[in-house]
Amino acid sequence: MAERARVAVLISGSGTNMAALLYASRTEDCPYEIVLVASNNPDAAGLTLAAAEGVPTFALPHKGMARANHDLAMDAAIRNSGAQFVALAGYMRILTPEFVARWGGRMVNIHPSLLPKYTGLHTHNRALAAGDSHAGCTVHLVTAELDDGPVLGQTAVAVLPDDSAETLAARVLIAEHQLYARCLAALVSRGSSPDYLIEQVRSRALALAETDEVVSHGMPCFGIVKGKKFAYVSNDHHDDGKVALLVKVSGPDEQTQLIENDPARYYRPAYFGDGWIGIRLDLGDTDWDAVAEWLARSWRSVAPKKLTALIDAADSF
Repeated sequence: MAERARVAVLISGSGTNMAALLYASRTEDCPYEIVLVASNNPDAAGLTLAAAEGVPTFALPHKGMARANHDLAMDAAIRNSGAQFVALAGYMRILTPEFVARWGGRMVNIHPSLLPKYTGLHTHNRALAAGDSHAGCTVHLVTAELDDGPVLGQTAVAVLPDDSAETLAARVLIAEHQLYARCLAALVSRGSSPDYLIEQVRSRALALAETDEVVSHGMPCFGIVKGKKFAYVSNDHHDDGKVALLVKVSGPDEQTQLIENDPARYYRPAYFGDGWIGIRLDLGDTDWDAVAEWLARSWRSVAPKKLTALIDAADSF
């Protein structure tokens, strides 16, 4: 089995969803492991459970601390644990945009409603008051706006005629425990899925002016229409076991410098020479903004001057 993705879970209370994620991680085929349970509440019952299960814990009260400083301390603890992803599981703190940005695309939350319905609190009361036939839960990526990130999965739960907020919440919680583990597993796995990784490159490459896609040497290849190629995606090419972006660099000095600085991520692609660099996409922590910058730079290196002049002129307005 491939190395499991490392996940930190943030809680504020009993940690029932944390426990569901933890016990799901104990199955042989689960693609993630819990490496830290952290809380803003040192008395959170979930910390006691995590410690009993042998999971490292961290607690830092937020009272008396500026929100930004508390977030920085939590972020430092998460990074020291080696976590690659963050799962919010009843973490009752609104995170700063800076914290969210640092974990963009790698932080998830579970919310007890069928988003976009009923963001915020008191979701079950609101569903009952509205006369909804179904309530439910949603797992979503975390963005700076509350309960508004891309949805990764939902489970609907029927509302019974005699339901109270408490009885409805109890059934929704069962659904939460099952949904969260499935969605987290899918999220951490897609970082090594060739189809997902190629699509991420494709969407960014084809956004560049006058770019087309062909297959060359068995690889998706991107170039200027009727012009030179500026990027390839290698998927286990020549049985090297890698999914990687191949883009142009300035020459052997830059190629060597990149490889020396980060040999796990960068490599010299076979048969491409000193003017190209291979960038691993399957390590689970790809910075897609950096990928977009690499694509744009490589595109510019082969684009005709007439085209780049038009782009520069448009950007100057």
